[in-house]
Amino acid sequence: MNKKIKKILDKKNKSKIVCLTAYSKNIAVILDKHCDLVLVGDSLGSVLYNYKSTKEVTLEIMINHSKSVRLGVKKSLMVFDMPYNTYRNPIEALKNAKLVMKKTKCDAVKLEGGKKIISIVKKLVKNKIPVMGHVGILPQTDKKFTFKGKKLKESEKILNDTKLLEKAGVFSIVLECIETQLSKKITSQIKVPTIGIGSSANCDGQVLVIDDLIGMSESKFKFVKRYANVSKIIENAVKKFKFDVLRKQFPKAKHSFKN
Repeated sequence: MNKKIKKILDKKNKSKIVCLTAYSKNIAVILDKHCDLVLVGDSLGSVLYNYKSTKEVTLEIMINHSKSVRLGVKKSLMVFDMPYNTYRNPIEALKNAKLVMKKTKCDAVKLEGGKKIISIVKKLVKNKIPVMGHVGILPQTDKKFTFKGKKLKESEKILNDTKLLEKAGVFSIVLECIETQLSKKITSQIKVPTIGIGSSANCDGQVLVIDDLIGMSESKFKFVKRYANVSKIIENAVKKFKFDVLRKQFPKAKHSFKN
């Protein structure tokens, strides 16, 4: 077993798991100092490319960004988010996951879904490809983004899906926008760590999109907490640059070359 994955598993019921998304080396270098897990999320579709949904994100795009992230991740566990329509069956999933592992040197892949993808998860795990699960809101396929677990039937299905995923061999499961008591129940009933996003503090860890956290997006999701306003810092720097250029204060002699 990958030592980094064992480290994540060992945190269950002991200490919280810190996880953030990264799409480039420069951000990854910073996150690697503080995160247990760095996810190259297909959320880059909306964050960087202004796509209407993650369905438009291709394997090639994800691989290119993951190569960059890999250059900045040394300590943390790096997880690759398998894009939409790249794991429709076990054969396709294995082929694409092998390509991803080879080209990006990531530590694991993440798949969305429950019962429907169990045979796929088993196929990957059998071939020594570590898998992170993802239940609750499934951005790749859900049409409505409302929190999950409101009704008993839905709640029971999600709980059952997590148990099936655990049995299939996932090393952790993302719980996205799951009702508070349900996330608590899932976390207590399965042995692998749960990573929450909009699923309360009951989970074993938490993940957010880095651009939401630092104020580089206009996200209005209830579960997002903005810890900084980097967009304002950038704007102020650009204003100062403009001021210096217009008033011939930049570049100075020290910024220029002489024989």
